[in-house]
Amino acid sequence: MTKNRPNSKRAVEPRDERYRDSIVTVPNVICFIRLLGSFMLLGFAFVGWRYWFVGLFLSLSLSDWIDGKLARWLHQRSDFGARLDSTADAVLYVGLLGGMIMLCWDSIQHEWIWLAVGLGSYAVTTGAGLWKYGRVPSYHTYGAKFTQWLALIAGVCFVLDWAVWPLRLTMISVTLTNLEATLITCVLKEWQADVLTLFHVWPNRAPNQKIQ
Repeated sequence: MTKNRPNSKRAVEPRDERYRDSIVTVPNVICFIRLLGSFMLLGFAFVGWRYWFVGLFLSLSLSDWIDGKLARWLHQRSDFGARLDSTADAVLYVGLLGGMIMLCWDSIQHEWIWLAVGLGSYAVTTGAGLWKYGRVPSYHTYGAKFTQWLALIAGVCFVLDWAVWPLRLTMISVTLTNLEATLITCVLKEWQADVLTLFHVWPNRAPNQKIQ
């Protein structure tokens, strides 16, 4: 029986056909800005501008939320945009990690095992996507979205030397999110973007159902 299952039409976010293959859209422009701004993070960290670093990181992190909202409101969701968003996010967190190393080297040496587990889980899910589909996963699950907010808090707290426990909590969330993403890759036969949860694409559900 299937009547008690959550609506599987909410399993995967749709593409907006008019913009499915578009490169120049409002959300994509914001993603490009975030991508370029992430390199500026390293520059601020290199010269020791801690508060400029935090301010830019907050702005770039919030831009990720903004471009997602605009993509929905303007009906400009696309496969390219999903991949670009994932790339921009990855580069942003590389910039954050690089900045933390430059600004907080003494503190980060005590947290290496937490970082290693989180980064290792990301390497596993990325490798699984490349092996199966020849491209990096761009699922943007609910877990990933929640983890991004945790990372924002953790980055600010760590760089400003307020607390380290948000970083540890974030690494736990990163690991669980990447575990879900890896399982999604194992389940899906073909690459697709914006899969909201593992449960909605589990094999015992009706196949190929998406948000209408």
